[in-house]
Amino acid sequence: MTESKKPEMPPFMKSISDALPSSFDLLHVPLALDDAHAHLLYMKTVVDGQTLQQTVIKPFFELDDARKFAAYIQGLPNRLDPPQPDELLTMLTSGFVLVYAGSTYSILEVRKLGNTIQGPTIAETTIHGPQLALCEDLETNVSIVRQHYHQPNLYVETQQLNDKSGMSIALLYDEKEVNVDVLRRVKEKLDALDEPLIQSAGELAVRLTSRKYSLFPTSILTERPDRIVYNLTGGKIILLVDNTPYAIVLPVIFFDFMVSMEENYHTYIISLYNTLLGWFGLLNCLLLPSLYVAFSAYSPEVLRTELTLTIAGSRIGIPYPSFIEVIIMLLFVELLTEASVRLPRSINAAATTVGGLILGTAATEASLASNVLIMVVAIVAISTFVIPMTELGFAVRIGRMILILFTSLFGLIGLVSGSLLLIIHLTNMDSFGEPYLRIGWRSKRSEKMVDSE
Repeated sequence: MTESKKPEMPPFMKSISDALPSSFDLLHVPLALDDAHAHLLYMKTVVDGQTLQQTVIKPFFELDDARKFAAYIQGLPNRLDPPQPDELLTMLTSGFVLVYAGSTYSILEVRKLGNTIQGPTIAETTIHGPQLALCEDLETNVSIVRQHYHQPNLYVETQQLNDKSGMSIALLYDEKEVNVDVLRRVKEKLDALDEPLIQSAGELAVRLTSRKYSLFPTSILTERPDRIVYNLTGGKIILLVDNTPYAIVLPVIFFDFMVSMEENYHTYIISLYNTLLGWFGLLNCLLLPSLYVAFSAYSPEVLRTELTLTIAGSRIGIPYPSFIEVIIMLLFVELLTEASVRLPRSINAAATTVGGLILGTAATEASLASNVLIMVVAIVAISTFVIPMTELGFAVRIGRMILILFTSLFGLIGLVSGSLLLIIHLTNMDSFGEPYLRIGWRSKRSEKMVDSE
């Protein structure tokens, strides 16, 4: 009994195989039936085996003719001409199959899809509106956006990042609404990226920022399809990154971070009330600790006499100035906030709640903090979570420390000066050419150019 000789790889396929490192998942599959021959080269860990079996291997044996099979491969919708060898190597590692049939080479996209299941929204929860977020597969996310935005003007451009990950990104925009200058700047930024590794949408958003040391973010990360559609209608640009369940919204202004999607699902009065609550929480979070320092240490005469005496009485026995007291308690709150993010979900709520109660009680009994300050810190902590967008919440948490520093040095004048510096910083910022502190005087309906007739 003689052993059947395994067909040799075609020369070009062999050169590609030799250029790849030896690995258990690199497969060369020769197909032979009578006089018909074909060869497949792929990595099985990133290729959908069932799809490959149904679309390539099974038709080969059913057609029983090399010429017909080659014509069949040429007519597949996921078929591409082989690119340059370097690019071809990258494509093979991302889920493409190199096929040799009928003396021609073809590239077929048979990628094993990642997480294509939409999970519930986590970072941007709402009572009304869509409850499912984006997933981690790029094509599925583009499909989700198209299902929510039925406009022929929606353009989708794809490209690969020039880093070691080689991840695919999609650029989405409405051709009629988008600002052409902003679109050009975004494309130039993407082409000019020179980073060794980018693995997520958040990392890409940071790399696209021209001012790396700016306190406030110049892009929005969102997981909600309705927010994506809302911004597409307003002429914004959306960046989707493969293997990431978040989208990047460009360009943005400061007031975009104070918009909650919940406002679109209520009447005008309720939406206005929720908006005012958000701004009230922002001001509380930013100014309240500094006001406590200013009134208790520098200008107690500004308050009513009864309130001044209450604050002074609560600070009896505290051995250090009020600004040190405020910084210590705010650092405790920051630690609790970070612990709630990193602890397992099954215990984080109980651990942080108990930790907060114990710290607050122990601090007052040990004369490390006044009762009034404990109430101020609690209001500040709650107000932080009222801010709709997490990115702005981080900036505000750092900004209030800066204002406390100015207030501890110069009192109320320092608070006013620090606030003016923050406003000047915001005025001097831009997001891909758009003024960061631009105030949109038009209504949402007129901004979206919705015809009311």
